[in-house]
Amino acid sequence: MAKIKLCVNCGHQGKPKLLTKGSFGIEIVLWICFIIPGLIYSIWRQTTKYPACPTCKSANLIPLDSPAAQKILAK
Repeated sequence: MAKIKLCVNCGHQGKPKLLTKGSFGIEIVLWICFIIPGLIYSIWRQTTKYPACPTCKSANLIPLDSPAAQKILAK
């Protein structure tokens, strides 16, 4: 279960969303046209997942109980 985090960019408080870099459309085209590059691209996409803000899709998340978050929330 993901902890609630604070987005430094937009100030959203909530659970992060797991996002994958790259494009699903490009992945499909590579699989249809070129098998080996499609496989490489698929593996790369699966290894680049990261927790992100569901509002702005930024990876700049900090725990709510951190000193930096408390400072931001106090403003």
